[in-house]
Amino acid sequence: MTTVPKVELHCHLEGAAGPALIRQLAERNNITLADTLFTADDRFAWADFPGFLSTYDDASQAICTAQDYRDVTYAYLCDCAIEGAVYVEVMSSPDHAAAAGLSYEAHLEGIVQGIDDAERDHGIIGRLIVTCVRHFGPAQAMKVADQVCGSPHPYVVGFGMGGNEQVHTFKDFRPAFDRVHTAGLPCTVHAGEWAGADSVNEALDTLPVERIGHGVRAVEDKHVLERLARESVHLEVCPTSNIMTRIYSDYDAHPFNLLRAAGISVSLNSDDPPYFATTIGKEYEIAGSRLGLEDLDLVQISEDALAAAFVDEATRQQLHKKLDTAT
Repeated sequence: MTTVPKVELHCHLEGAAGPALIRQLAERNNITLADTLFTADDRFAWADFPGFLSTYDDASQAICTAQDYRDVTYAYLCDCAIEGAVYVEVMSSPDHAAAAGLSYEAHLEGIVQGIDDAERDHGIIGRLIVTCVRHFGPAQAMKVADQVCGSPHPYVVGFGMGGNEQVHTFKDFRPAFDRVHTAGLPCTVHAGEWAGADSVNEALDTLPVERIGHGVRAVEDKHVLERLARESVHLEVCPTSNIMTRIYSDYDAHPFNLLRAAGISVSLNSDDPPYFATTIGKEYEIAGSRLGLEDLDLVQISEDALAAAFVDEATRQQLHKKLDTAT
């Protein structure tokens, strides 16, 4: 595995807990998991994107206490640190916590403890992007925005939205994004994954976003590519996720290098690692072995990710020193 220091900006916390940890949490919380949640070889069972979302939501039900969120956060950040990551932004949805009866504050408390414990034990720095879920609707998104603004925390560095791109419009969620952006938090949103290049344009036209989650289908429209480069919009790219969800057939078909060649700032990310049989380390390894990138290219990708990170400037400069040792 490459020793390049790694920076990750796009990983869903609830989607970072693998089958073994989900089973452990379910047992601890006296939750019975459906047998259909797992395959015979102990992977999460899903066949298509709607099925993935359903499995994701079902598995997330096992994460239902502040201690659970601490343990999931800690486990993921420790795994990332072992693979050479120096900074990770995880996304978490308080909607999943609320479904288990956990308050926003308790949900946040658990994640913060996991971040602190991982930094103490491994030196990795973690931060949180709170996300609303698109297919839960705009009213619920506004509730999440109100929670973020009502309980500010220095580790909450951004606001975003994931979920099914094929329901609702970006305009439906503008009040929630405006609420958080007005309070001073930067924003990101999933677009250009299942929906085409037009969805990237629509996101940029409608929402106060600085980054796009995925965004790979921008490659289908040269004008969108030019806009992304011109406006310095960063794309949080998740190559293996895009292949596992069949957006692209294989790594040869993936547009990662085309996006870079167009002058767009991109990062490498794992998205929901156990669901897609990947890790942040594997994403960097694949970028070298399958996408033809050299270590200096990978260092630049980490630099670009750090430049686009929603972290405070003092911490950014601290992290830059770690990246500089690799050049």
